[in-house]
Amino acid sequence: MGRPAKFTEDDFLDAALEELAEHGTVSIAAIAGRLGAPNGSVYHRFSSRDRLLATMWIRSIRRFQHGFLAALARDPIDAALHSLRWSRENPTEARALLLYRREDLIARWPDELGPGLESLNTAVQSALATYAVTRYGPDDPDAERRVVLALVDIPRAALLRDLRAGSPPAPSLDEMVTAAATAVLG
Repeated sequence: MGRPAKFTEDDFLDAALEELAEHGTVSIAAIAGRLGAPNGSVYHRFSSRDRLLATMWIRSIRRFQHGFLAALARDPIDAALHSLRWSRENPTEARALLLYRREDLIARWPDELGPGLESLNTAVQSALATYAVTRYGPDDPDAERRVVLALVDIPRAALLRDLRAGSPPAPSLDEMVTAAATAVLG
């Protein structure tokens, strides 16, 4: 019987986020040092730095999506504003989401990151499709496109410039995203 693990996967991922926040980069040695763990314990859980960052990315996406789905259940404009609010509350995770695209991770680690990566966006896509049909009816061929533009594409475009600059989304964006999303939703 082996020793119980001293650090959880989340401990390593949180340390990586802290490194990213403080230094703008992440190394295995820095993560291990932050936790007071040997480098080998990081490699025991993650085969590489990139694999650790990919796992951190997936965890961040799931956290974001959880809040987005809750916001969409309350109000569509709340869902549109969720991206901005979440990015302000979780600036390091928001910037970490700029590291990868889901398609890149699927191509690089199709088996290691698990089947959940293939279906990572399924719940959000389903919720958006359901909302589109509920709001516009089943016969509107542009309903889902309109909803995705209003609730996903506009907020993402609004916050990207600030995130890439290392800044939280400007508060003034809330009003602009609300106006744009409301106009697109009609």
